Amino acid sequence: MVRSSRSARRLVVNDETFLWSVGHDHDVEEGTYRNCREILTIRRHRARGRLLIVFQEGTGRLVPDGFLPSGAVGTAQGGWLNLHKPGTVRALLDEAVSGGWHPDTPSTEQLDGWDLFDAVAARRGAAPPELPLA
Repeated sequence: MVRSSRSARRLVVNDETFLWSVGHDHDVEEGTYRNCREILTIRRHRARGRLLIVFQEGTGRLVPDGFLPSGAVGTAQGGWLNLHKPGTVRALLDEAVSGGWHPDTPSTEQLDGWDLFDAVAARRGAAPPELPLA
């Protein structure tokens, strides 16, 4: 079950309106959270299909796990994106469309966010997240 951290927000691109939200999902095994993933969901307003851009935790790949703030995804090399920033969402949407995703697709499609990460991080400046102080 994906837990959405915000209700859907609007993003206007040219004459089209998109709705987007950020969520978090993970597996629970013996009371421990595993396989954390941050999920950006984008759909064109009034369209049936949607796009899930999934950032799965892994070696050198960092997602919120109790220490990072919601929406922060990054790499051990120091690149970071904030999935709550409309500019980041726009850059990910542009990369997905240039890679072949069509907003009018009537089904749900899923992309590996890490495949888009380097291009978007370079475009966005990839600043590190603000971490809460203990």
